[in-house]
Amino acid sequence: MRVIPLFLCYVLLWAGRVSVLTLVVRDTSAPAPKTGTPAQWQAHMKALQDEAQADWRTMMDSLHLDTLRPYVDGMDPHAAHVPNYGEALANPYPDLPDPLKLRNGNAVSTAAMWWKLKRPEIVSAFDREVYGITPSHVPAVHWVVVSTEEVYYGTLAARVKHLKGVVDNTAFPSDTVNIDLTLTTPSKVSGAVPVIMALGYGIPKGYKLVMNSPDSIWQQRVLAKGWGYAELIPSSIQADGGFGLTRGIIGLVNQGRRRSPTDWGALKAWAWGVNRAIDYFETDKEVDAHQVGMEGHSRFGKAALVAVAYDPRMAIAYISSSGEGGAKLSRRNYGEIVENLASSGEYHWMCGNILKSTLAPCTGMTCP
Repeated sequence: MRVIPLFLCYVLLWAGRVSVLTLVVRDTSAPAPKTGTPAQWQAHMKALQDEAQADWRTMMDSLHLDTLRPYVDGMDPHAAHVPNYGEALANPYPDLPDPLKLRNGNAVSTAAMWWKLKRPEIVSAFDREVYGITPSHVPAVHWVVVSTEEVYYGTLAARVKHLKGVVDNTAFPSDTVNIDLTLTTPSKVSGAVPVIMALGYGIPKGYKLVMNSPDSIWQQRVLAKGWGYAELIPSSIQADGGFGLTRGIIGLVNQGRRRSPTDWGALKAWAWGVNRAIDYFETDKEVDAHQVGMEGHSRFGKAALVAVAYDPRMAIAYISSSGEGGAKLSRRNYGEIVENLASSGEYHWMCGNILKSTLAPCTGMTCP
């Protein structure tokens, strides 16, 4: 596994031209009207925001919190709190914890100490305070091939499998989770091939990718190497919003109840879905499950990092712009900051305890 423990990663430097038609997509896991006027859609979105705000407030109350440090607004240059992008202010907490020291102060001097002692310490801290604890009783997933088709990318023939991961919901039948996964492999290559898996929003019916040139999308370049690629839709696992925390895989496991402060958030849930996709790849003769790479950008970059960090079966990770909660140092004041993760717009990615990181000025144990 070519990923430095625990949360360091390779950065994907995009080469060549990538040009697609801009698509307006919605979170398919969010309940929404099939039709409606702009006013009705606005009211629907307002209802989702109110639901997320109520869930966030409930978590604040459960932690006995009243107010938090303010987050930064990267969309409004005139906001009261805007992101810092200057190095002079970027490093207010230069004294970082030594990653090669145990909590008792002993040095980590061997690889065995790292894997047996230090890494479990780090994992435990991230589980408890950042991403949340993945439940031990998550239901099983049964993979079904919904359909297959032969397609062409330019002159490259490929086989596409549309898969559905049906999550056992017998313990809570009112919640249904079907993981949306697409696997594409080159038709003219025999045997198992490496696969690059991406997290994405999916393409709504009636839309398609539009290229400026036949070789302009990364999927085609992967196929040209004799590899395959897969796309996993995170919103088919867990909604990207606080409004969905009593539904999706988190809601299914909690049987519709709200989260406790240490329960997993959406990033951990999406990563769980990635791990279940790896389970499927291990059964597919067209996939070399020992050579599966992960790609993710922005919030999906965060999720890809979490997936790779917790599952040693992943061979490599290509991460871009993962920001706070991803590859960025939480004590670094640059762009997105930990206060953003604790806001009602992003807290659902993390466990509830992330809110405690923004209680007071960062000193000692209050620092993430």
